Amino acid sequence: GASNSDPNASLGGAISSTAAGTNIFDNVSSAEASAGDTEYRCLYIRNGHATLTMQSAKVWIQSNTPSADTAVAIAIAGEGINGTAETIANENTAPSGESFVTAVDEANAISIGNIPPGQHIAIWVRRVVNASAAAYNNDGFTLRTKCDTAA
Repeated sequence: GASNSDPNASLGGAISSTAAGTNIFDNVSSAEASAGDTEYRCLYIRNGHATLTMQSAKVWIQSNTPSADTAVAIAIAGEGINGTAETIANENTAPSGESFVTAVDEANAISIGNIPPGQHIAIWVRRVVNASAAAYNNDGFTLRTKCDTAA
């Protein structure tokens, strides 16, 4: 929601005025590692420029998790530019209708299109932890966006 500052509560709804930060998922508990776990987070890509449109914007996973027991995938929210992403019941509930892809590099990025000044689009991130996952420190990932502008 609009005032959310807790990454563990990034479950859709209105865009927050707080930046997502670098840790959007919690640590994997021993129970989650043993049983396996799939979690979801909603982030927004916002064009903060006052006059320039983000043209031909795209997003991809610049580096996926280094652990062989985890992986992330991304999807563009179906609500489109300036839409409000659906709110999911909890972190283990998948958003409705989204198609997740690994988008492993810029050549395989998800095309967003144009994002006008001050507008945004929601993306979903899915983290899968395999059952019987081994412990792993600093098991992060990096998302990347890129666009052109008129100037």
